[in-house]
Amino acid sequence: MPRYLLIVDHRPGAVETPMDEWKPDDVKAHMDYYGALREELLDSGELVDQHALTGPEFAKEVVSDGGAPVVTDGVFPESKEMLAGFQLVEVADEQRAFEIAARISAVPGPGGVPLRQPIGVRRVMEAADFEALGSER
Repeated sequence: MPRYLLIVDHRPGAVETPMDEWKPDDVKAHMDYYGALREELLDSGELVDQHALTGPEFAKEVVSDGGAPVVTDGVFPESKEMLAGFQLVEVADEQRAFEIAARISAVPGPGGVPLRQPIGVRRVMEAADFEALGSER
């Protein structure tokens, strides 16, 4: 079965208010929604992995030419998207990945309003994909 990475970034969706300014009950409802979805996807065997990441203010960037790495503070003004977290799912088809992404997009925000947060959906490449790339040359 194919795997898909469902990408949640810091774009706010329908709500501009940062989560650290939400009421505690709204944060709890948001996290409970994610917890229930996690349990559902674990029970169905579709969830491979899931993680939330620290905020962009803690990001670092590493560059190297093979020697010592150069580490700098991350998130620069030209950055439009910054990864907030992800779910890796193994599902029957792309349509099912879209269904799960839609559920993530609808996570509640302040007052229970669905965030409508954009969720990126990317299929994880498999060995056959790399073989096909090699045969195209």
